[in-house]
Amino acid sequence: MNTQEKLAALEDIMELDEGALKPEMSLDEVEEWDSLAALSFVVLLGDEFNRKISGKEIRAFQTVQDMLDVMEPGA
Repeated sequence: MNTQEKLAALEDIMELDEGALKPEMSLDEVEEWDSLAALSFVVLLGDEFNRKISGKEIRAFQTVQDMLDVMEPGA
């Protein structure tokens, strides 16, 4: 999955329009990044990347890039 596909998946779970997210964006700027989106992100990681993540790791996210980094193989 390339970066654009990952961004599209994140936009989908946050119910955002295509192209709304940029890697450098702070998650504080994204109103749709909430507990439901975080739960959907956990499911996405499990289903698409066979990866588990803790709540502590999710709370440490500052930017969209932090989310993308976790979606990398071997992250």
